[in-house]
Amino acid sequence: MKLEPIIVSLLDTDLYKFNMDQVIFHKHTDLCGQYYFKCRNENIVFTGEMVKEINEQVDHLCSLRFSKKELDYLRSIRFIKDDYVEFLRLWHPIRDYVRIELKENGELSVEINGPLFSAMQFEIYLLEIINETYFRMAYDYEKLKASAAARLDEKIKAMNDGTYTFKFAEFGCRRRLSREWQDEVIYRLITETDKCVGTSNVYLAMKYNITPVGTYAHEFVQMYQGIDSIPLAYTNYYAMKDWYNEYNGDNGTALTDTVTTDLFLLDFNRSMVNNYTGVRHDSGDPYEWGEKIIAHYKKYGVDPKTKLLLFSDSLTFDRAQALYDYFRDKTRVSFGIGTFVSNDTDAEALNIVIKLQYVNGRPVAKLSDTPSKAMCRDEGYLEYLKRSVAFRLDREKDRR
Repeated sequence: MKLEPIIVSLLDTDLYKFNMDQVIFHKHTDLCGQYYFKCRNENIVFTGEMVKEINEQVDHLCSLRFSKKELDYLRSIRFIKDDYVEFLRLWHPIRDYVRIELKENGELSVEINGPLFSAMQFEIYLLEIINETYFRMAYDYEKLKASAAARLDEKIKAMNDGTYTFKFAEFGCRRRLSREWQDEVIYRLITETDKCVGTSNVYLAMKYNITPVGTYAHEFVQMYQGIDSIPLAYTNYYAMKDWYNEYNGDNGTALTDTVTTDLFLLDFNRSMVNNYTGVRHDSGDPYEWGEKIIAHYKKYGVDPKTKLLLFSDSLTFDRAQALYDYFRDKTRVSFGIGTFVSNDTDAEALNIVIKLQYVNGRPVAKLSDTPSKAMCRDEGYLEYLKRSVAFRLDREKDRR
């Protein structure tokens, strides 16, 4: 079964890939990274035919270049700088950086290895390719799409009859059913409702003239673990400092949980609180997290209603509505909803990730506020990182 090209534009990725890459381009071109794929679902089997198709799709991806129209669009985003756009005029995905194989047990093995400013760009493209290939080849795709359409009909009805009253951004690239379906979802959301304020997908934001949404991901904080001069328990501080220096507060939603939110708050001091427009939740109990963040703002005399809490952890529409009802009178609230917009079908969605695991040969890790979401190929390093975080938290406990 031969598929049509899945990626047809290098803009078909999440905005935060360009945001993070711009910082790396300006400040950390000496870093090299290794990324690895993981499917968190049990009993998922890939076939040789699937892996052959995935490899051919990656071959096609690496033949793409940015068009003038696409570069001009990136340049129109207020915080994307001209010199970085000129770099992208020359850049393209390099096939030698990616190795994709099938293990004997049917597990898919994917490794990306190269300069960080280039290797990091593969993540979303590969997840889009893997997900669409799997669902088109393992299922009756038209039946899946029909079930997705029926569920979308229900969501749109609920948005229009007052059941769902919150606004959200679509964050569905990495686990979408297909490129075709994500496009249809965005079109219907923006033409049939007033609830979708933007999308993380840069190509679809350009196509439909809506706001591209995104700041940075866990890998951005993780990469500082690979820099010799930075103590492990201070990576949030240096990441936020570089981010602010790059964007001067114009792209200012901070991710809290890379090495736990408690540690993040030690570095989210008065200056950072004022510099950043808000924070993003991606693990742990969202209600406990929100109350903790609100208390932190109040500690510095900041009105929480002037700051944004962005929730993005495995949200359904019902969960988002409950969070909105709880927090809307306490602070500004926003949501990024991914899988339950772009791949809500009669089949279980794949929980697939590609995570940064080494920088300049050194292991790196995400601790998260949900221990099961931690991912590290070096257990010894993971324990060392946990001890480093615990030591600083204990030493500075009076500041919390």
